[in-house]
Amino acid sequence: MTESQAKPLPQLLLLAEPLLREGLLRLLGEGQAPSDVGRFPGGPASYRLACCDGDLESRPDLVIWAPGQSLPAPTLARELSLLMERWHPQPVMLLMGSEGPYGADFLLGLPAAGLLQQPDAETVRQAVTTLLAGGRVIDLQPDQERASEGPPLGLGQGLLQTGLQQIQVEEARCRQWLALADANSLSELLLQGRLRELAAARALLLWLWGPLSLAWGSAAPGAPEAAGLAVAGPADWAHGGFGQGSAGPSSTAITLRERTALGVWLAIRQRLDQAAEVGLRNNSGQLLAFEGLAPHHRRDLLLALLSHLDLLLTRLRHERLRGEDLAERWQQLQPELRRLALSAMAGPYVQLPQEGSLLPVAITLAQEGDFELDDPELPSPLPMLLALVQAQPLLVNGQLLAPDEPPALLQLEALISNWLIRTAELISAELLASCSTWPELRRYLLSDDLLATRNLERLRNQLNAQQRWSGWFERPIQLYESRRLLYRLQGGAITPLLLTEPRDQELRRLGWLQQLVTLALESRDAIAPQLHALIRRTGDLVGLVLTQVIGRAIGLVGRGILQGMGRSLGRS
Repeated sequence: MTESQAKPLPQLLLLAEPLLREGLLRLLGEGQAPSDVGRFPGGPASYRLACCDGDLESRPDLVIWAPGQSLPAPTLARELSLLMERWHPQPVMLLMGSEGPYGADFLLGLPAAGLLQQPDAETVRQAVTTLLAGGRVIDLQPDQERASEGPPLGLGQGLLQTGLQQIQVEEARCRQWLALADANSLSELLLQGRLRELAAARALLLWLWGPLSLAWGSAAPGAPEAAGLAVAGPADWAHGGFGQGSAGPSSTAITLRERTALGVWLAIRQRLDQAAEVGLRNNSGQLLAFEGLAPHHRRDLLLALLSHLDLLLTRLRHERLRGEDLAERWQQLQPELRRLALSAMAGPYVQLPQEGSLLPVAITLAQEGDFELDDPELPSPLPMLLALVQAQPLLVNGQLLAPDEPPALLQLEALISNWLIRTAELISAELLASCSTWPELRRYLLSDDLLATRNLERLRNQLNAQQRWSGWFERPIQLYESRRLLYRLQGGAITPLLLTEPRDQELRRLGWLQQLVTLALESRDAIAPQLHALIRRTGDLVGLVLTQVIGRAIGLVGRGILQGMGRSLGRS
């Protein structure tokens, strides 16, 4: 007895319009009749295909549904729910076209095990194989979010949207010229300075019109449209602030081989590995020490951090710690992880001269650097660890979701990429400090424009000034507004994401100078409504005086003049 006779072939139920159903029959099986045994073209028998309940020999192993027309979003969700309830626990794969009026957030919230949008033949075949093995596949096309029409914008939101549009156009023009400029030329320096000016202008616009509009009342319904323009700039505003931002990348392709904590981590690592291999631009609106490293060392540092994070998560799974013990163990292992990643990036056998003697680079840097410091903007690692180590649910937008759900997986990816970038930034800052006293190390680790001592020291001074400004002013504002800045890897660039979450404990631990900043914000929020009402009533009073008092007086004077002229004409 052969293996194919001992074990029946998987049975697929195809629910689609006739034309699309014929295409799926040809794709998944050579035969066109529902009772034919499915075959890959040129391959052995693989599937049994059925097009309705009557053609089924038993319960299907996979249900493939391709709605032929653009159903309303509530109808699509309801039909999918009924279909999953009908064939539970068999997985359901949903095939969507690119013309449907559905946003990425809605599609990611659907409970289907497979969700493909405008897929090609090979993607469908691989998705079927993955789903039959118990995995999960999500593949959405980019630019699925569409601006919704709403009421006219108010003054503040109108100025915000117009300003962001102008900044976005000017930034695109500068980046086009920057791609054509010669390296280390005057034009490149001018264009980079112009980009920093535009980033500062965007931050000023968001600081001025966002909190003020909230202090005067609820934001206008058109605020998300204006806030969405900030995606191309320094930040995405999610779960509050000025509007709802997308928590996922513009192109979403997620493949889970198994729906476990290990499967979720492997899927996230694969996506982050691909992002690190592409090479990263800095679209964060902040100056990063990470930019000072040579491009191949940036890539090696990120890949080394991911590799050692993989080993750390495996170690935590074996230790079986719970709750705060797990978070405390994570914090204890962070300095060692940074040293190991630095050694892997620098090379364990590389030696460079220093004052006439050869020194091992990795060992020297690991001994001289201070890797005990943590970034205060790093969020609590416990939710991330519970999901990646113990497969515990994750709180996303007020909902507890399993780690294999697409919104939860994208949230985990954002948390991991933020840890990745911020840890790389801490290591890079230590490397810049070491390079300032070890000239030979600059040629090996840093980019060419930092070989000059003046350029290196200027970068370090700018980083220190930025850190002081952020600690004194920007961080207290973010704490008071319950916002947290995350860095993520998206589209070959480091992009920011602002999340709204309670940060009251951190707010209470601020120093007196930072407390003054929050007090100034609170005073502005308290005075703004009264000032707005005073200006409105003053305007009404001025209008009343102009129309009722001065206007009537002018009218009476004019009437008296006309009457006097009439008497004079009558006498003559």
